[in-house]
Amino acid sequence: MRFYTRQHRFYCGVDLHARTKHVCVLDQAGDIVFDRNLAANPKAFLDALAPFRDGLVVGVECMFAWYWLADLCRREGIAFVLGHALYMKAIYGGKAKNDRIDAGKIARLLRGGTFPLAYAYPHGMRETRDLLRRRTYLVRQRAALLTHVQILNSQYNHAPFGKQLTAPGNRARLQITERFSDASVRHSVAIDLALAERLDELIDDVESYLARTAQVDDMQTYQRLQTIPGVGKILALMLLYETHDIGRFDTAGQFLSYARLVRCMHESAGKKLGSGGAKIGNPHLRWAFAEAVCGWLRVSERAKRLQEKLAARHRPGKVLAILAARLGRAVYHMLRKKEAFDEQRFWHGGERVRTGSSSLFRPEEAHHAGN
Repeated sequence: MRFYTRQHRFYCGVDLHARTKHVCVLDQAGDIVFDRNLAANPKAFLDALAPFRDGLVVGVECMFAWYWLADLCRREGIAFVLGHALYMKAIYGGKAKNDRIDAGKIARLLRGGTFPLAYAYPHGMRETRDLLRRRTYLVRQRAALLTHVQILNSQYNHAPFGKQLTAPGNRARLQITERFSDASVRHSVAIDLALAERLDELIDDVESYLARTAQVDDMQTYQRLQTIPGVGKILALMLLYETHDIGRFDTAGQFLSYARLVRCMHESAGKKLGSGGAKIGNPHLRWAFAEAVCGWLRVSERAKRLQEKLAARHRPGKVLAILAARLGRAVYHMLRKKEAFDEQRFWHGGERVRTGSSSLFRPEEAHHAGN
């Protein structure tokens, strides 16, 4: 975990909401010089902070509405830091809680050097990243619809489809609705298929738009990601935009922790107390690596053999997790060294797969993992 430790003349804590925000400003001595609830608009914010602009830092907890405030501070030349919501325990641990108290706690965390940092994704790339995440949402909705069709097929004890329903051509050839004799069931299946067909169109449209308009500042990195077997243009975009700057991770362990590819152990007095932090990190990057592993297994015979070897000791989900961690470590090093993916080097020069619970990972590497 990283903390903001720079010194300033004034420390501004903002408890931000969609329509309002509470602003608390402390001076270097820790005295409150401003403490008021304001409307969530740029003018009110700038007018309130006008007397404190010299040497000011603004801190806000990471929530859905922080984009406009970060962009405003960037334009106005005001230092801005984003707080990691899951690490800001001081806000939620008090006996009393309201907007004024929360804003004051944020300001004091800033002043005391204990403000936990989250990554404030930069303006200009943030919009494309969010569209990529929306595409992921559409893909999952389509998968849920097709899963419901398969559930209905099993409920009525029909033969398996035998082909992937994600391909529109397969759905048309299988004549799925004709399998069911009851009119209500046929109608339910028809709804699922109609929605899936519409989602096919929307997903294709989003992917075409991204291929035309995505601004890739580092085209070489984008092309390097596509050298990974099974990774295409859209998945490479997801890996690129969710990682953004590989330089913010000092070790491979930090990157794997950020991507939720490892477990962070809890220890006290030399005793292991399990693991934690399962919800800390980037779930979208984890999903991207899961997709990358599936693509890799489709095209690499050696990867398939490794999967079979690991399957003798682990559940299928655990096997995929081990492979994702191995692939994530390889991606970290290829991006740091600015090299294309070399499968021969991956198999012969990389560290061997460990079959224990902490595969390919030294827990101490994630102690200061980026967020």
